[in-house]
Amino acid sequence: MKTVYHFGGKKADGRAEMKELLGGKGANLAEMVNLGLPVPPGFTITTKVCQYFLQHNGKLPKNLDSEIKKAIQKIEKSVGKKFGDVNNPLLVSVRSGSKFSMPGMMDTVLNLGLNDKTVFGLAKQSNNYRSAFDAYRRLQHMFGNVVLGVDKKLFEQILTQTKKRLKIEFDTELTGQDLKNLVVKYKKLIKQKTKKAFPQNPWQQLSMARDAILKSWNVPRAITYRKLNKIADDLGTAVSIQAMVFGNLGDHSATGVGFTRNPATGEDKFYGEYLINAQGEDVVSGIRTPKQIQELKKEMPLIYKRLYTLTKRLEKHYQDVQDFEFTVERNKLYILQTRTGKRTAQAAIKIAVDMVKQGLITKKQAVLRIQPEQIDQLLHPIINPKAKVVVVAKGLPASPGAGVGKVVFSADEAVKQSKKGPVILVRTETCPDDIHGMDVAEGVLTARGGMTSHAAVVARGMGKCCIAGCESIKIHEKNKKIIIDKLIIKAGDWLSLNGTKGQVILGKVQTIKPKLSNDFAQFMKWVDQIRRIKVRTNADNPKDAKIAREFGAQGIGLCRTEHMFFAQERLPFMQQMILADNEEQRRKALNKLLPFQKKDFKGLFKTMKGFPVTIRTLDPPLHEFLPKTKKEAQILSKKIKVSEKKIWEKAEELAEVNPMLGHRGCRLGITYPEITEMQVKAIISAACELAKQKIKVIPEIMIPLVGHLNEFVDQEKLARKIAEQTMKKYKIRVKYTVGTMIEVPRAALTADQIAKHAEFFSFGTNDLTQMGFGFSRDDAGKFIKIYLEKDIFKNDPFQVLDQQGIGQLIKTGIAKGRKTRKDLKIGICGEHGGEPESIKFCCKVGMNYVSCSPYRIPIARLAAAQAVIEK
Repeated sequence: MKTVYHFGGKKADGRAEMKELLGGKGANLAEMVNLGLPVPPGFTITTKVCQYFLQHNGKLPKNLDSEIKKAIQKIEKSVGKKFGDVNNPLLVSVRSGSKFSMPGMMDTVLNLGLNDKTVFGLAKQSNNYRSAFDAYRRLQHMFGNVVLGVDKKLFEQILTQTKKRLKIEFDTELTGQDLKNLVVKYKKLIKQKTKKAFPQNPWQQLSMARDAILKSWNVPRAITYRKLNKIADDLGTAVSIQAMVFGNLGDHSATGVGFTRNPATGEDKFYGEYLINAQGEDVVSGIRTPKQIQELKKEMPLIYKRLYTLTKRLEKHYQDVQDFEFTVERNKLYILQTRTGKRTAQAAIKIAVDMVKQGLITKKQAVLRIQPEQIDQLLHPIINPKAKVVVVAKGLPASPGAGVGKVVFSADEAVKQSKKGPVILVRTETCPDDIHGMDVAEGVLTARGGMTSHAAVVARGMGKCCIAGCESIKIHEKNKKIIIDKLIIKAGDWLSLNGTKGQVILGKVQTIKPKLSNDFAQFMKWVDQIRRIKVRTNADNPKDAKIAREFGAQGIGLCRTEHMFFAQERLPFMQQMILADNEEQRRKALNKLLPFQKKDFKGLFKTMKGFPVTIRTLDPPLHEFLPKTKKEAQILSKKIKVSEKKIWEKAEELAEVNPMLGHRGCRLGITYPEITEMQVKAIISAACELAKQKIKVIPEIMIPLVGHLNEFVDQEKLARKIAEQTMKKYKIRVKYTVGTMIEVPRAALTADQIAKHAEFFSFGTNDLTQMGFGFSRDDAGKFIKIYLEKDIFKNDPFQVLDQQGIGQLIKTGIAKGRKTRKDLKIGICGEHGGEPESIKFCCKVGMNYVSCSPYRIPIARLAAAQAVIEK
């Protein structure tokens, strides 16, 4: 197999479409060469090599070494330098790059090829003794950490101690001799920690670095990132080896990172950071706080103009925002990388809408650009503008939104403390190893780093609030405290972050839901023009229903009536009904609940303004409404004037070994028909009263947990009988339907029989998953985590619909149901109704609607539109 693809000069072996084979970095380097951009020559080792390496316990394809030597010779010929030559050495960078961008998660080694002899050749070649030893100490640091496994903090401690001893602040103030001394100390550290000397053979360095990059595919931070972003574990990483160009040769050299548009806000403004006399790692690591790209216009006007022109050309070519890296070596510009820029959700929406207006992309392309889960970020809270706040420091607004939580100083502590409550992760600067802590934190605060630092880029991709480069704060990670002038903030203290303004705020500040932009409204208009499936909401009260309507809900797909009974003023009546000795007493208690139910339903019908409202009759087992302890029974006894003994005996009598499969749903209605009667009477009474006021209502009565046709027939007959009686009483007719939840596997398999009587089906996939797998929903959490870790499951089936198994039950239910009743209305109302991949499945199998919680509605609308385009 071909293992190496060359790029450089005017031609490359690869192209942009080859990301699966060359990784994003390698494919884009090849594409830029083919476009004629100034790219240092190099070659990419394919992802197939990584897959082979991981499958064969670290062995490599036999032809790889010879292909690498040929590729190095091509670079040598192109740049006029020789790898390992003591007088005119070629140095290379070794970088990872998978199909999907994983910023900072895998490893990089720069300046490879330097040793105790070639460093002097580089000094002579560049006429810069200082920059040569600066490059060599960087190689020692990166190679020592990435390849040899020496803790990077030990290198940083030596550097910090050296600067402290010399009484200097910046790395750039170190002389050539200072850097040479650092190299000696770094080599000593490596020998001490590894029991081996730093390798002097450049070919050995290259082989070891290549293997370390391949291994970095499976380092913990990379595995965590893939899980968070649903990236397959078997893709592997490519390795790009490229001739070094140097941004640390003095004031005529520089390095930087940028975006063709602002990745935080989406504004069409050139955005980025750079450093004069530095290497790329200095910018992204946050070790030095860089300058804004606009300043380059003053310092290097011709370079700025060329950089702007080339990167805008890349944006137009790729039809998307580009995240690029560049180096200026002695006033010559090189583009080292380009990739699709990670951005916040609000930026993604604005960019998509602007690009449609600018004619760069179509509306359908814009709709595909936004990940459904990104929409969730737009609904994240912001600091209440009316709140009185004490701003104690200000940094760079790296990622917008608000973060409020207790201060923690390490990623591990963030994970631990987040189980108790919200946390803010505070670091001098973040590194890729902090990914698991950033994931659970409400916000991230760093003292160092810029708008393109690791913290900023990763936080934006996650939709986390982030303030970077807050230099006025002194972070003592070891002592777990922040010092701001005389103020001390300790671990566990409350802190609030306003990522939109870059403000660090003392204490716990109130947050509010943000207002959605005009761009968002325009984008969702395009979404609704494309999608075919309707989106309803799960709502039990007018407040939730109102929110849902504002988010575009087209009805209520599930109203859980039991939630209405738990209200403080109603629960005693419900408990009286359960404790009643006979039907007469039960009806008496239910009559007290009837006005409450009717009022609830009127509120929902009014809010929905003519959209359908599906109301499920009582579902949970009755013991859930009774006390769980004797103390609670004692309190209830005084409240409803029933003996404590009777209450406790009833609670014990109703308790079940497996309540999820017990006396609940339609089984309750069959045993106690008076419950169904009261609920249907309340539904139809509410509908009749509003219909008399000329308010359009569409009630849908849903019978839960049906497994047998006769169960449905029993409850349907009762519902229709009460509905007719109620309409006769009000002297008005309203159109209503009676249907069922398909949540028992048997119901799906006999759907053709049930559809003879049911006018609609709603798949209750929470219970259908539970019964289909034979898992207890309440207990499965104990082992599903292990299933995911061991790759037994790719997803938690209670979060993402199992299309191969449970999906087949749904397909069967739909096919059988519509064979009997062609116009059968079908929806889904489980948690899966708000999950993008599950929604796409619902579209594919021909459902009429999905139903989800109010805040998932925009996500469902987008997923439904994408399903149409992808089909």
